[in-house]
Amino acid sequence: MLQAESRCEVADNSGAKIAYVIRVYGGSTRGGGFSRKTASVGDRVIVAIKKALPGSDVKAGDKSKAVVVRVAKNYRRKDGSYVRFDNSAVVLINDDGNPKGTRIFGPVARELREKSYMKIVSLASEVV
Repeated sequence: MLQAESRCEVADNSGAKIAYVIRVYGGSTRGGGFSRKTASVGDRVIVAIKKALPGSDVKAGDKSKAVVVRVAKNYRRKDGSYVRFDNSAVVLINDDGNPKGTRIFGPVARELREKSYMKIVSLASEVV
C-alpha cells in the first residue's frame, strides 16, 4: 500500500525514475485508528518527481497525477488469492487518464482492467 510520503518507482518511459506520493485520491482508511489514506492498485495519486533522466519532458520537482500499478504489500483478490509484487510502482497519467509515456516496464496488476485503465493494460508487457 502507498500512502503520503511514500517513494516508488515510475514504470513508464516518460523520463521520471523516482516519485514521491503527495496525496492519495480515493483509497481507504482504517476506522477508529491511524487514519492516513492508503492507495492500492488502480488508485490515483499525486506525485512529485524526485529523480528524472536529463533531457526528458518530466523534470525533477514537477508534480503530476499517477495511477498505482504495483504494490509491494500483498492484497487480496475477490477469488481469495493474494498478490504481491517486488516493488511499488506508478505510471504518470494525463488529466484524461492516458499514460504520458509510450511504454510500460514490468508487470501490472489485472485490477487496472476493472478500473478502466485499458491503455496501460495494453501497453504493459505482462498482466498478473
